[in-house]
Amino acid sequence: MKDVREALMTGRNSEGCLVRRPISPFMLGSAYRFQISSTTSILHRIAGCVLGVGTLLLTLWLTCAAVGDSAFSVIQAFFASWIGLLMLFGFTVALFYHFCNGIRHLLWDAGIGFDIPDMRRNGILVFAATIILSVLFWGIAFWVS
Repeated sequence: MKDVREALMTGRNSEGCLVRRPISPFMLGSAYRFQISSTTSILHRIAGCVLGVGTLLLTLWLTCAAVGDSAFSVIQAFFASWIGLLMLFGFTVALFYHFCNGIRHLLWDAGIGFDIPDMRRNGILVFAATIILSVLFWGIAFWVS
């Protein structure tokens, strides 16, 4: 045994014979082809992190509103700037994506949509619903204001 990790590579098959376990390739390497299910999974986790940061910004905005007029005007001016609007847009895209993909996960929990064509179709549907909901939300927001 050359390395301690070699012990982890050895196992027994169903007949009890020693076999060498396969090495799982890293998903970003040349041995793995990206699929829509892996992309949606990674983006779901990223969206969750974005929602966490966005919730902290929402808490900051509410705190400034409670503190008083000067603090609130500063945070309002920041959110009205192009960088603030970009952050708010990113937050809403992450929110709608996480919501739509969460519904997809609930359907999976019910045993619906596990076939490869269904996974591809509902993954594309999640992206389409995210874009439609985000554009609709911001369209209504700018139309009302």
